[in-house]
Amino acid sequence: MADNMTTENTGQMISTGEATAILPVDGGKLSPVTVIGTEKIRETFDGQTLNQALNARRSPGVDEVVLNPDAHVGYGAPIGCVMTSGSHIYPGPVGVDIKCSMSLLQLDLPADAVIDRKTRRAVIEAICERTPTGAGRGQRHVRKSRHVFRSVGMQAAVEGASKEVCEQMGIPPHWADRCEDAFHVGHDDTRDALALRLEALKQTGQCGRLEDKVTQLGSYGGGNHFGECEVVRIVDNDRAKACAKVFGLRDNHVAFLSHCGSRGFGHNLAMGQFRSLQQKFETWGTPFPGNDRHMCYAPLGTPEADAYIDDMSLGANFATVNHMLINALVLEAFQEVFPGVTGELVYFISHNIARKEIVRNKLSWVMRKGATRAFPAGHHALRETPFADTGHPILLPGDPQRGSAVMVADAGAEVSCFSVNHGAGRVLGRKNAIRTLDQKSINESFDKKDILTNCRNYPKDESPAAYKDFEEVLRSVKQAGLASEVARLHARFVIKDADKADD
Repeated sequence: MADNMTTENTGQMISTGEATAILPVDGGKLSPVTVIGTEKIRETFDGQTLNQALNARRSPGVDEVVLNPDAHVGYGAPIGCVMTSGSHIYPGPVGVDIKCSMSLLQLDLPADAVIDRKTRRAVIEAICERTPTGAGRGQRHVRKSRHVFRSVGMQAAVEGASKEVCEQMGIPPHWADRCEDAFHVGHDDTRDALALRLEALKQTGQCGRLEDKVTQLGSYGGGNHFGECEVVRIVDNDRAKACAKVFGLRDNHVAFLSHCGSRGFGHNLAMGQFRSLQQKFETWGTPFPGNDRHMCYAPLGTPEADAYIDDMSLGANFATVNHMLINALVLEAFQEVFPGVTGELVYFISHNIARKEIVRNKLSWVMRKGATRAFPAGHHALRETPFADTGHPILLPGDPQRGSAVMVADAGAEVSCFSVNHGAGRVLGRKNAIRTLDQKSINESFDKKDILTNCRNYPKDESPAAYKDFEEVLRSVKQAGLASEVARLHARFVIKDADKADD
């Protein structure tokens, strides 16, 4: 990177290429923050976002910090960042919606089948009868939900998308092969640790009645969570076509993109961990990095770190099964309107998780907050997976009107710790969007583009104007050499809720 250094400065950032920069830390005493983004994108990073990135880099045990094009202010670390550490674990750079993720279901249904508005409306109603939306809503709020017994839900938290869990919930077990991680284990790499931890949490009640949150399996949250009917357009080049074939994408066919996480189950676990660690920091007299309570941490190997890893894994397993069940219910809804239609999972991938990975030849915890893993072809972690020779699918949501993308990592992703952004990223805060945007104009814009929604009024704080220019975000990823486009997804309808976002 230093060989290509230019003299251009954007605020505190120093450009190193068309879509890369560095953010120096303490006059070079620490390695700089890596910044991905064109000059236009870097102008969207406000001072608070940059200060959070600097504070993250200065925090104990942190080796690297990456700021992605979608970065904006979060709790503790920015949303849209990557942190690595070989010695510490941080809850903040995972967030309160543990394993918030994307999944894509490819249907054997041609695009012209969803041209008719009445047909699309029928599918919307069929989905909403099965998958509730909004904070606190679960199976009892919709009449065709798939009831999950508490015992099975708690088993899912321990086992993730195991064959037995999938079969009990009516999820095709082979979909687990299309997951970034079909299951997570405890701090000692066993499921037993998770079972013991879950039982202890139930006994103490320190995270609330987790068993009651099981009824939220198969549901979307509020805010930026969504389900979206798409038409797939595969990019017209040989590599994209080859990747699309491996991924299972079908050109000019209908697909369904979902964004959701671990719901109230994961939220309770995350908040319990924040409270516990913050109380211990105060008891020990340990200063918070940058005086930010959301940047509490635990050294690896301590009881506090073990407890966090176990709780995160429980929440992550819940999120995995939640997505799998949502996709099974969405397929069922399409089959109600289109008898005989089939569907297969393309991929399920997280953007709020900590994972053990090899970074610069060192085993580290990679904490991605609003950031997506991006392993290219030949990466050792993809051996014996369907994606060993292509790289795995990357699911990047933009917004319903400007579209979303399926990408695949390039070798250059190593510069970003094999990570890319998780979407477009906010350019307007929620309060600012609600205060300044016009509801009538938002609703008319969806009508003009013939995109249906289940909302009487599309949420102002989720309107396209609240998000960054998706084309410029994608340009940043491609010009930085991180990933290439495989397909574009064009929305035909959107399932949303106007409640406060979970993540």
